[in-house]
Amino acid sequence: MRVLGAVLFAACLSLGTAAPALAIGLPTPTGLPSTQPVPDPHPYDTAADAHAAVDAAFAAARRSGRDVLIDFGANWCPDCRMLNGVMQMPAVKAWRDSRFETVMVNVDRFNVNMDVAARYGVTVKQIPTVLVLTPQGRLLDPDGTLALGNARAMTPQASVDQIAAWDARPH
Repeated sequence: MRVLGAVLFAACLSLGTAAPALAIGLPTPTGLPSTQPVPDPHPYDTAADAHAAVDAAFAAARRSGRDVLIDFGANWCPDCRMLNGVMQMPAVKAWRDSRFETVMVNVDRFNVNMDVAARYGVTVKQIPTVLVLTPQGRLLDPDGTLALGNARAMTPQASVDQIAAWDARPH
């Protein structure tokens, strides 16, 4: 299926059309507004058991074949709230839900749940930090975990395109 996705991606590029994120799931949303959505003031559940949530996401990913997207952040962080607002846009949410099992992990003031990222060889240095992993736990964006740290300055399209690029990497 991944080979087919790569073939379709190459074909779409040669035709100058929008490329799908992968052969499965919905195509990457395009034509998103250039203005930022209204952010959710509290996207991170401070009482959630992050370890259990991540374990459940991986179990679901192994059943569904979707990748896992872990969003590390905090409710006080404007970039985290903005990125969550983008991820809640209807077209983006539909695409995200077709591609990923998603977990929001609260790190508060970098003093809770830091060991969750460490499982995958990542130290959360700024937020939001987004990890994209295979259902088996292989990190697909080891070089890009900080790329969405300035989400307020990015267009919604740029944020989605970055996540889609990570997910399109060879599995």
